[in-house]
Amino acid sequence: MAEPSSPLPHQPGAISLFFVIKAGVFAAAFWVWLVVLMVQGGAASGLHLFVASGAITTTGVSVLLGVRLAIQRNAAVRHAELKRLLVDISWNAFAAAGSAEEADATVVPFRGFDTPTPRRGRGEKNDLERRR
Repeated sequence: MAEPSSPLPHQPGAISLFFVIKAGVFAAAFWVWLVVLMVQGGAASGLHLFVASGAITTTGVSVLLGVRLAIQRNAAVRHAELKRLLVDISWNAFAAAGSAEEADATVVPFRGFDTPTPRRGRGEKNDLERRR
């Protein structure tokens, strides 16, 4: 099996999807039960009230869980894009620092172990000392 070119972003798992589907099935069952009770006719009783409240509650729960799952997936995709962007930025900065040794380069090279740090004179202060 071939390796993917980039790692897949973290996606909310099957557990979250399971609960969304489970809440949807319960909501559908309550709504069907309510319709059956209404078709049979008769006076409204405590059973009608129980089924109606169950239908409303499970519908609300399934909608809230679905929205939460969608938000988690969207956040996972955004996080993966941000990580990919940071890797691209750091790689481009690393590559640009390597090409900064050319004469016409406009990038500031990174200080490496072989590049000596510039020495300050006696009266010069660094940025932290100036801010104090």
